[in-house]
Amino acid sequence: MKLPDLLADLRSDLAYVEAELERSIEIDHGLLNEAAAHLLKAGGKRIRPVFVLLSGRFGDYSLERLKHVAVALELIHMGSLVHDDVIDDADIRRGRLTVKSKWDNRVAMYTGDYIFARALMTISELEHPDIHRILSRAMVQMCLGEMEQIRHLYDAGQSVRDYLRRIRRKTALLIAVSCQLGALAAGAPRQAAAQLYRYGYNTGMAFQIRDDILDITGTAERLGKPPGSDIRQGNITLPYLYALQDETYCDRMLEGIARLRDAEGQGDASGLIALVRESGGIGRAEALAARYIAKATDALAKLPDVPARRHLAEITALLAHRDH
Repeated sequence: MKLPDLLADLRSDLAYVEAELERSIEIDHGLLNEAAAHLLKAGGKRIRPVFVLLSGRFGDYSLERLKHVAVALELIHMGSLVHDDVIDDADIRRGRLTVKSKWDNRVAMYTGDYIFARALMTISELEHPDIHRILSRAMVQMCLGEMEQIRHLYDAGQSVRDYLRRIRRKTALLIAVSCQLGALAAGAPRQAAAQLYRYGYNTGMAFQIRDDILDITGTAERLGKPPGSDIRQGNITLPYLYALQDETYCDRMLEGIARLRDAEGQGDASGLIALVRESGGIGRAEALAARYIAKATDALAKLPDVPARRHLAEITALLAHRDH
């Protein structure tokens, strides 16, 4: 089953949010408008708006209020992707040219900045100090996560704890606040908002671990980019860290990582991928992702038994076993 199949009752609301996304980035500047639209048309799962809308079902559901949160969070995610592609020197995302590849780094950076600014303008439509405070703190943490990723490029000495702290900031936190802010914007009880945050955080951690596994096990056709992109860009993800912990593979892993670093990411990563597969690093990473899924499921169990809770459980199960 695919995500759209689980969300038939949200289809019209998600279409409305998509239209609001398009409207939110429109500007009377040809190049900036074209670059922002190029990014938006690349698509994506729109999983953050989905979490916002479903979490809003635990309160007084109002699409006119929730749209501001859903659009703002998706814009923040989009802006971070533009900046990521500059940092990673990525030419392809979701099977399309990145903004930095279609234009250049300067256009990409200013496009990302513009999208962030539009996100803040959108969320300002809500007079809710807690929402603004939570979102601004999350954006600060995302920036810290990006800096930590840069600091640990090709760093084979980093710990699993370093990795988990990084993906918490880069991925899990925005999914967590998508759930939390959707609930708060709908006036849901604070206890429900807190459980939704916990659910979103653990789902986000599992989502990113699974994403990092797919970068090793997936195909270019399914991923929309070549497999092994993470390690070529210097991002040593969880399966590689587990392989490095195994004395049987450690020395060869270190040699392979050093070669990629010296080749500035242009080398062949297939040898490293083969070592990770052989080492059992993928299985260990999958086991940790399953632990986060269990925590997310536990958080859901503490929420009122409404249809949205079942949808969230189905989404988590789908994300945990996705193959692209």
